[in-house]
Amino acid sequence: MNRTKIAGVGKYVPDWTITNFDLEKVMETSDAWIQERSGIVERHYIRPGEETSSVMGAKASKIAIEKAGIEPKDIDFIIFATLSPDYYFPGNGVLLQRHLGITGTEIPALDVRNQCSGFIYGLEVADQFIKTGKYKNILLVGAEYHSGGLDFTTRGRGVSVLFGDGAGAVVLQPTTEEGKGVLTTHIHSDGTSAELLANTSPAMHGGYYDEDKEKYGFSDDSEYRYVVMTQKMLESDLLYPFMDGQEVFKTAVRKFPEVIIEALKSTGYSTNDLKLVIPHQANLRISQFVQKLLRLRDDQMFNNIQKYGNTTAASIPIALSEALDEGKLQDGDLLMLAAFGSGFTWGSALIRW
Repeated sequence: MNRTKIAGVGKYVPDWTITNFDLEKVMETSDAWIQERSGIVERHYIRPGEETSSVMGAKASKIAIEKAGIEPKDIDFIIFATLSPDYYFPGNGVLLQRHLGITGTEIPALDVRNQCSGFIYGLEVADQFIKTGKYKNILLVGAEYHSGGLDFTTRGRGVSVLFGDGAGAVVLQPTTEEGKGVLTTHIHSDGTSAELLANTSPAMHGGYYDEDKEKYGFSDDSEYRYVVMTQKMLESDLLYPFMDGQEVFKTAVRKFPEVIIEALKSTGYSTNDLKLVIPHQANLRISQFVQKLLRLRDDQMFNNIQKYGNTTAASIPIALSEALDEGKLQDGDLLMLAAFGSGFTWGSALIRW
């Protein structure tokens, strides 16, 4: 049976760099406060009206396609992971197809909505198709435009200082080389605490519960059933993402090690065998905690959240691209990818480079 190899990797981040000192000017925060809680020093934002998540995804994709030694017309399946699509619908997959100029090929385009775990979920889906021989050149993209939906006031600082914009992409191909490629993938979810990290408003028509009528400012049953947005939503923080930071942290530092160990046990490897671990860049403190729990050396853990913030579905491919540029992965190295995020969803992938 074929295995899945990563044949090309690309990343794109906007050139507008926003430092913690820039955020100090618009909200009550400080560089020291942000770094202490997240490790983030700066992040990148798009300039509104100039780019979108699909545009950034296309720029990263073109680099990945070139590095894979193929052309856009050779792509036979697109998987696009994002929580910030250009439109409510259609999804970004078909927009990316258009940006790449391959609409005439009528290839399938799949959109993945698993937030921080989106890239790992997309990788598992792609891996199954590659193994069966269904597709030969799958383009997997993670891209996020966070800055357009954040609350840049003191009220929203707990969330807004964490996120940045960017995109990463990989081209996945089959390989028959013994022991190479994706060795195993593991994905999970638990919706028990879904609202602890969520953006719940506005929702689709009729998507609210009775107890939400007063909270969201619905005046009667008719408005409750058919109005997507109310004045109360606009005047409050209900339109912005919410995160219970402490609970998310506590769950993340349990699930990250669990899913990494799950991948290692299924293949007979140990943490000592790993050349590099690239976690989703959620928070430097989470990565450091996980590193300590798993007794990983500093050179085994790759972090770049300091420069980009949390780019959700884009964070792993951005980090992978950067790790390759820095020479941290060589032929035959054992690579672990892992993610945890909203839903809650989490996953891992073990790859022999």
